Amino acid sequence: MSMTSLLSPLGTRLASRASQLKGSIIDNSTSLLASQTHDIVRFAMGAPNAELIPEKDFTRLSGMPANGRYDYAATEGVPELVDQLVEYHARHGEDIDPARVLITTGGMQGLDIAFKLFVDPGDVVIVESPTYTNGIGTALSYQAKVVEAPVDDDGLIVEKLRQLVEETGQAPKAIYTIPNFQNPSGRTLSEARRRLLLELAEEWDAFIIDDDPYGALRFDGQEVPGFLDLSPGNPRVVQVRTFSKVLAPGLRVGWMNLDPALRQLAINAKQSMDTCTNGPMQQLIADYLAEGKLDKHLDGLRSVYRERKQAMRAALASELGDDVVATDPEGGFFLWLTLRGKYAAVNTEDLFPTALKHGVAYIPGPAFSNSGTFTDALRLCFATSTPERIVTGVQRLRAALDEQIELGGNS
Repeated sequence: MSMTSLLSPLGTRLASRASQLKGSIIDNSTSLLASQTHDIVRFAMGAPNAELIPEKDFTRLSGMPANGRYDYAATEGVPELVDQLVEYHARHGEDIDPARVLITTGGMQGLDIAFKLFVDPGDVVIVESPTYTNGIGTALSYQAKVVEAPVDDDGLIVEKLRQLVEETGQAPKAIYTIPNFQNPSGRTLSEARRRLLLELAEEWDAFIIDDDPYGALRFDGQEVPGFLDLSPGNPRVVQVRTFSKVLAPGLRVGWMNLDPALRQLAINAKQSMDTCTNGPMQQLIADYLAEGKLDKHLDGLRSVYRERKQAMRAALASELGDDVVATDPEGGFFLWLTLRGKYAAVNTEDLFPTALKHGVAYIPGPAFSNSGTFTDALRLCFATSTPERIVTGVQRLRAALDEQIELGGNS
C-alpha cells in the first residue's frame, strides 16, 4: 500500500508521514521484559541500575518547600537549572552561553526538535551505521531520506561521506552523530574526523546534530575535544544532551545547546509539543547541582562502569572466545558484539526468543540500521548489571547460541 493510500482502522486516509513512524525495539523491550515471569539478565535497555541512582538525595530534595515549583515553567527552562548548568560547565572549562540553552523533555525531545527544524520531506540525513534506533526513527518521522555511513574503531568514517553524497546525488541537510561512546558500538569519533566533519558541514550547508548522552562517562583514555571546542559558537552545531544516563532516566530532563538565532524557533517548536519540561524535576536537578554532588556521583559511576565493562569483556572471552568480536569502549554503556566462527550463521533476531527463554535479553543488530543489516551482531549493555550478573548473562547467552546452532542458526 502506498503512503498516500495508507488507511486508518476507520477507513480514512492517514497523513503520508504515518508510514514513516518507526517504533523503537529498544523502548518496546521495556514492556516485553516486564511481562516475563522468569529471571532475566537485562543487557537490553541502556539504563543504570537502581543502586546507581542518587535516590536518597532526590527524596530529600523533593521535600523542599514548593516555592512555585508546581506551576508552569518557562518553556526555555527553569532559570535555576539553566544557571546551574552554565556554572557546572564553567567549572569544567566549558563556556556555555545561557542564551543558547533550551531545557527539553529528555534527549529525545531535543532530537525531535532538531529534525523538525532542519528536515523537509526528501531531505538527506546522514547517520552512522549502526546507530541509535530512535535517532533513525525521528529522522524518518519527518520523512527524511536516511543515508547510512559506516563506522570503525575511530567512529563515523567521515572520509567516506563525500563518496556517499556523490552516489546519492544530494547533499545532506543534517548529519546525525553520537561522537562519544556511540550507541550501540561504544566507539568514539576521533578529533581528526570531527574537524573534517565540521569542514564538510560548512561545504554542504548542513547541520551537525551532536547527540552525546554518554560524554561525561569516560572511564579510560583521553578526552576528545567536542565540536564546539573545535569551532566555538558554530551555528551549524546543535548539541543534544540528557540527564538520563548520568542521573536517572525517569527524570525525563535534557537540554539543547544551539545558536541563539535558532533557539527561539526551537522554543516555538517545543511550545507546540508540551509547553514546558516538568518543572519539579527541573528544580530537583537544579538543587542537586547546587549542592555540588554531581562530580562525586560521576566519579562513582565511572569506576563502576569500568569494572562492569571489564567483567563483560572477560566473560565474553572466557565463554565465547574467538567466535565473537567485541568492541572495547572507553566509556558509556555498551559493547557491540559480532558473531564469528561457529556462530557466524546465527541471526541475532532469530536468536532473541531463544536467549529470552534462557534468561538473557539484548538488542539485535538490525534494530540499529534503517536497512536492517547487522543480523550477525547485537548490543549488550554492561551498565545495568553487577559483574556477577554479567557472568551469568554471558553464560546464558552462550547456551542460547549453542541451542540456536542446533536449530540451524534460525528458529
